Amino acid sequence: MSSPARLAVILGPTASGKSALAIALAAKLNGEVVVCDSTQVYRRFNIGTAKVPPAGQKGIPHWMMDLVEPHEIFTAGDYRRRAEEILRDIHARGRLPIVTAGTGLYLRALLEGLADAPTRSEELRARLRERSAGRGPEYLHRLLRRLDPGSAARIAPRDTQKIIRAIEMRVLTKKSVNEIHAAGRAPLEGFTPIKIGLKPPRPALYARIEQRVEEMLAAGWQEEIRAILSTGVSRDAKPFTFIGYREILAQAPVGEGLKTLPLSGPSLPAATINEIRKSTRHFAKRQQTWFARESNVHWLPTFGDDPLAIERSVAFLR
Repeated sequence: MSSPARLAVILGPTASGKSALAIALAAKLNGEVVVCDSTQVYRRFNIGTAKVPPAGQKGIPHWMMDLVEPHEIFTAGDYRRRAEEILRDIHARGRLPIVTAGTGLYLRALLEGLADAPTRSEELRARLRERSAGRGPEYLHRLLRRLDPGSAARIAPRDTQKIIRAIEMRVLTKKSVNEIHAAGRAPLEGFTPIKIGLKPPRPALYARIEQRVEEMLAAGWQEEIRAILSTGVSRDAKPFTFIGYREILAQAPVGEGLKTLPLSGPSLPAATINEIRKSTRHFAKRQQTWFARESNVHWLPTFGDDPLAIERSVAFLR
């Protein structure tokens, strides 16, 4: 029987340099990058999801991006099935798969598997949406906090789709999402994950977040949103709930078309830009909380583009 293949896993909060480290390692170790991010599976939503553009990939193949249209549903189980095929193909070609993990649930699905969850209940979902109407966008999150505090701590208050799914699972099974996922998993076979975690100092991370928001706006984030909407994509599409997209889109109220959507970063209200920064910082904290529970991680107290991080990661993987 052949020994398990190496699987590099780079995890850490947004703006910590996971992609930079993965690309550097791929160049040194004959690898390919497998993105593990629930926002990057959607086509056309590029700037605000921090997809590495083709020029930035430096010739390194990147997988598991641009998989579905904005209106399509894509689950952690879908990710597991498709990513596992990619991992095995990369290994079969004699190359090292390098996973860049920003979405903890997707990483759990890939490495540990997910238990059989209850099927969707459209009746329950309709009741939840009806109850939340007129009570504000965070009503369902407050409800989830009472039913399943652990899930509420991991899910953003405005991520309605994930909140409804967590409530649905709790109501239908009488168990928390963690309890459901802990039972009946099918771990990934044939690979030995080598986890490398990025944990830069918080002040430095927050400074990078602020810088990246500015860079995204300068790169044409608003123009991207305008272009997506002009193709007929609904404002209700899930990717428009992602950080930054929802704040920018709020500048073009329903019924007023796109004429009120600011054309460039400087024309956005300062309060909107600050809200994007704040939401991103909160997201980074949630990611850190999730990844802190991961076992057997080689933690590096720096960013992924730090030469020391690259040097130490190569040593871990050889």
